[in-house]
Amino acid sequence: MTTDVHLRELRYFVAVTEELHFTRAAERLYVSQPALSKQIRALERQLGAELFRREPRGVRLTEAGTALLPHARRMLADWADAAAALEAVRSARTGTLVVGMSTSPGRGGLLPAIRSRFTAAHPEARVRLRQVGWEDPTAGLADGTADAAFVWLPLPDAGRYDWIVAAEEPRLVALPDTHPLAARAEIDFADLADEPFLALPPDAGALRDFWLALDERRALGAGPPRVGAEIAGTEETYEALVAGLGVCLVASGNAPLLTLGGVTTRPVRGLTPSRFALAWRREDAGRALVRGYARACGRVVGQV
Repeated sequence: MTTDVHLRELRYFVAVTEELHFTRAAERLYVSQPALSKQIRALERQLGAELFRREPRGVRLTEAGTALLPHARRMLADWADAAAALEAVRSARTGTLVVGMSTSPGRGGLLPAIRSRFTAAHPEARVRLRQVGWEDPTAGLADGTADAAFVWLPLPDAGRYDWIVAAEEPRLVALPDTHPLAARAEIDFADLADEPFLALPPDAGALRDFWLALDERRALGAGPPRVGAEIAGTEETYEALVAGLGVCLVASGNAPLLTLGGVTTRPVRGLTPSRFALAWRREDAGRALVRGYARACGRVVGQV
C-alpha cells in the first residue's frame, strides 16, 4: 500500500461517507460527480482496498472504509488545528505592536535603533507609538492600550510586568535661574528637603513618590514634601518652574526638555539614579511581537 495520500482525497472520502451519495457529496464539495468518483477510485487503488459498495440509490461503506473513517477524520481535524496555529503565528508576526510612552525615549537614538533591529526580524509587522499622559505611570500597559511601553521605574503593581532597563540616569534638580541654589555647581538633597516640589498626579502612585524622593526624605528624617503644584506634562512642568511654583527632580536625559530659558538643572548629592525601562505584561511574554521588540531593545542596550 502506498502512503502518499493527499488531504484532498481524505476530505472527498469523508464527504462521501457523510452523504452516502456521490452526487450530493460532489455538490457539497463544489466538484463534478465524475471528478469525485475518479478521485475516490484513485484513493482505493492507492490503499489497495475498496472503500464503498456502489448501489443503485447511493453507496455504503465497506469494512475497509469503516476502518479508515475515524483516522481520516482525525487527520483532517489535526490539519485544521495545525493550519489555525500557523495562521496565529503569521498574524502575530505581521500584526501591529502598540508601544506606549509618556516620555520620548530619545537617549542617543534608542528608539530608531530598536525599531531597526525589530523591523529586520519582523519585516511585515507595524509599530505604532502611543503617547500617554503622566497620570498613567504604566504608559498604557495597565489598561491594555499598549503592548509594550517605555516607562520609569518603579511601576505600580510591579508583579504584573517584566522589563529591561534601557537607561540609568542621575536625578538632577530643575529650578528657576533666579533660585538661590541655582548658583551652586552641585546641591545636597538635604538643602532641597524644605523646598516646594512639583509633583506628578496622585494616580502615578509609586512613581510620584520616587520623583518626590520620599525614601531619601525618610532617611534624612525630613517631613513630607511640600507640593507647590501638580504637573502632568513637560510644558506644564516648564511653566510651573518659570513661575517659581516649585522645584522638581528630573532624569538627566530629560533635562534638555526643561532648560529652554529661565530654568537650569544641577546635580544632586544623596539621590539614587532613575531607571528608564521597556516594560510589558508578563502574560504577554510569549507573544511573538512583544518578545521580538524586547529582544531588539535588549540587544541595543547590551542586555542580550
